[in-house]
Amino acid sequence: MKTLALYPGSFDPITFGHLDILQRATELFDKVIVTIAINSRKETVFTGDEREALLKKCLKDKDWAKKVDIEQFSGLLVDFAKQKNAKTLVRGVRQISDFEYEFRMALTNRRLAPNVDTVFLMPNEHLTFISASLVKEVATWGGDLSSFVPEHVATALKEKMKRPEDSQ
Repeated sequence: MKTLALYPGSFDPITFGHLDILQRATELFDKVIVTIAINSRKETVFTGDEREALLKKCLKDKDWAKKVDIEQFSGLLVDFAKQKNAKTLVRGVRQISDFEYEFRMALTNRRLAPNVDTVFLMPNEHLTFISASLVKEVATWGGDLSSFVPEHVATALKEKMKRPEDSQ
């Protein structure tokens, strides 16, 4: 029987930390579906389609990417998991503050879907400080993004995050 896991998130933008967790997940599961959350109440820099395209480009030359599918979803993650017949959710945990939030979310998901478990993975230690919100902040001020995101993501972010004074 093949093992399937979902790796959910907004991935706005996809970071080296996300990619590290995804690669680790492909070492544990036969198939990993990256589930890009579409939440109309959450303001994002990139549309769902843009996030999907950026992620696909990140995976283009990775040999482990053959174990990865990408899908967008909205609604409850456990409903999407049931639809896909997935029994495992993969979540990245960088710090204790992440764990507290993710632990509550895992317990909520377990209450809603007792047969769906959450697996917490830690990124490589040199990536533990990277977050999408930090990356967006650096991009807003024109900082160097090369240690946070792949080059094509940095280029797309800089284009989206242009400040009015930058175009003068």
